[in-house]
Amino acid sequence: MFATPPSQLQSADPGDWSVAPGWRALVDRFFGSPAGLKLLAFLQQRLTAGAVIFPPQPLRALELTPPETVRVVILGQDPYHGRAQAEGLAFSVAPGVALPPSLRNIFKELQRDLGQPLPPFPAPGGSLVRWARQGVLLLNTCLTVEEGRPASHAGKGWEQLTDAIIEQVSAGLVPVVFMLWGAHAQSKQTLIDARRHVILCANHPSPLSALRPPHPFIGCGHFSRAKVCCDLGFDVA
Repeated sequence: MFATPPSQLQSADPGDWSVAPGWRALVDRFFGSPAGLKLLAFLQQRLTAGAVIFPPQPLRALELTPPETVRVVILGQDPYHGRAQAEGLAFSVAPGVALPPSLRNIFKELQRDLGQPLPPFPAPGGSLVRWARQGVLLLNTCLTVEEGRPASHAGKGWEQLTDAIIEQVSAGLVPVVFMLWGAHAQSKQTLIDARRHVILCANHPSPLSALRPPHPFIGCGHFSRAKVCCDLGFDVA
């Protein structure tokens, strides 16, 4: 009988978090820095205090999408803070979990733009693991959160690591499509070399902003534009 994988963070030791070899030097450099050590101390303190922290593998995006395979970056802000939702990939939820409203709008735009049907439920449901394995880096700017406390780990150090990840992708030789949805993601444009990469901006897919001007998410056409640039179909199942 197989054990159920944990749905929450078990360890504040980055040695327990797998990453692809191409990210290893950057990750080790960060966790050896004062900012990285401070972040790890904070995570350990919160775990010791009994906090429930998601996701179980904060660096899963770096495990499933090696830097040499990155063709698209979709930038989120914070992991989902509901139990069993976050799986370490921006906007993605674990198989069998009900679709959050933002992810539902992402699939709605994917269907409108490329004719993709909703993925079968419960598997994969809202899991975007297939995208990650096809070269879509699903990166949140903050990589952990406490249950029921959105943005509870913002400003604790993760942003220094994720900024460095964006800069490494930008410095790569292969042109990449960056999808920046909402003001927070768009604030990272200064980290991206716009002369060599494609930057697509729209409102956040949240129901609060997905249809609002000046750049509604629904109707943005980002998926078809990325398909033209890098021949990705954005299949989920």
